[in-house]
Amino acid sequence: MTGSGDARRRPVTVVSVPPALREQFFPDEIGARLAAIADCTLVDDHADAALGQAEVLVTAWGFPRLDARLLDRAPRLRLVAHTGASVKPFVTDELFERGIAVTQAGQGMARSVAEVALAFTLALLHRLPRFDHALHAGAEWSAAEQAPPRQEILGCPVGVVGASRTGRAYLELLRALGADVSVADPTLTPADAAGLGARLAGLDELLAGSRIVALHAPVLPETRHLLGARELALLPDGAGLVNTARSWLIDEAALVAELSTGRIDAALDVFDDEPLPVGHPLRALPNVLLTPHQAAGTVQGRRRQGGIVVDEIARYAAGQPLAHAVTRQLLARMG
Repeated sequence: MTGSGDARRRPVTVVSVPPALREQFFPDEIGARLAAIADCTLVDDHADAALGQAEVLVTAWGFPRLDARLLDRAPRLRLVAHTGASVKPFVTDELFERGIAVTQAGQGMARSVAEVALAFTLALLHRLPRFDHALHAGAEWSAAEQAPPRQEILGCPVGVVGASRTGRAYLELLRALGADVSVADPTLTPADAAGLGARLAGLDELLAGSRIVALHAPVLPETRHLLGARELALLPDGAGLVNTARSWLIDEAALVAELSTGRIDAALDVFDDEPLPVGHPLRALPNVLLTPHQAAGTVQGRRRQGGIVVDEIARYAAGQPLAHAVTRQLLARMG
């Protein structure tokens, strides 16, 4: 990232992203475009002295909290551009007090996560986790064949909790495959839901009437343990639960208890404890499909995330409004 640039202003930009992720976010022409619009310094250590000269800071997961002590070392900082979605772990009110703008690249992850949610949906409908677990565990063929009835997605009642960016991308995929979709989201009107190809429903109604329920709600104070023991009990026998959003949305202990009965199945990419402990009960359940919080990690998704960051830096350099700004009010609403 050492482009010669041009006559436009090129803000001093510190890219504090691990090398392996840098290669994914800023390959070939995306990296060249970043070098053309910004005077970049690549750092592997968040404590690097280069932070003192930074006008723009590009972050990734694991960045330390930007509190007053750290910000005192970056007096020229005016923009924090996060390559991921949630900035809650490291963005503080202190940034806004100092007039530092914040942006994030969550939109780039929507399609990748939606595709995994769809893959999870199909896997649960066809009972693939149960078959796979049985064969890997050494079950006799006749025993491995045993599973609850399998279902197709055409005409299948699927409930979507949350019309977020990812929720909308998932809805689009469901519509293409002919699912019968309901959505629960307090920010939508019936007309809004119809425009998304879905029927608006209350949460309890959606849970009780869906063969698959997929969670795409945001992390907000009011969505903490949105699904607890009472809500999980509303799911019909044989239903499947998909969570590629955040474990915040489910009471995990209640979920383990419900799954342990074998009454429902689940496919999960997110957990209360990450890494998921080796001895965690979810690992032993035959009716659960698990992935290690990797739903967003596609080649294309990473490139989109990098492209969004570059676009936001270009807008900042040109004095234009950011397209993905995180305001103090939005940050306060995040769980």
